Amino acid sequence: MAMKKIEKSLFIDNLTAELKDATGVVLVNYSGMNVKSQQKLKKALKEVGAKMVVVKNTLLKLAGEKAGIDKSFLEVEILEGQNALIISSKDSVAPISVLGKFLKENDSPKLRVGVVDGMFQDTASLEILSTLPGKDILMGQVLGSLMSNLYGLTGTLNANLQNLVSILDQKSKSK
Repeated sequence: MAMKKIEKSLFIDNLTAELKDATGVVLVNYSGMNVKSQQKLKKALKEVGAKMVVVKNTLLKLAGEKAGIDKSFLEVEILEGQNALIISSKDSVAPISVLGKFLKENDSPKLRVGVVDGMFQDTASLEILSTLPGKDILMGQVLGSLMSNLYGLTGTLNANLQNLVSILDQKSKSK
């Protein structure tokens, strides 16, 4: 069913607002996906605060230009075929991780391009990002790495103090 001109205008305005607020936008080619797998992917994306929107390429180009999306994202060669947007307003990496896990089990969708935290990402970059855990997990891992050195230092200093106390205790008993 074709959209009326007013519906298209409202859709473009809404999509423009979503693109401006998004921390991450990924374009995927969803051809070959059945309805069941689309619903499964949408559910998984919703759990990480993202959503999948099927959009006409011409409407995406108009909304993308209004939102100031990177021009590389809107090239004619990229906007071919059956495309859907994965839009995230919270964690920009988590939806890409969900896509990566989903792609291990399924052949579709195919990663095209994306804009993650304002930076354009090609297909190869998205595939690398899809193997990473979410931002919260990565931050926890970095914090754990930083803290492990402090725990090691604390343990070393405590061991030296315990050795000193033990030596003093032995000296006091030997007199």
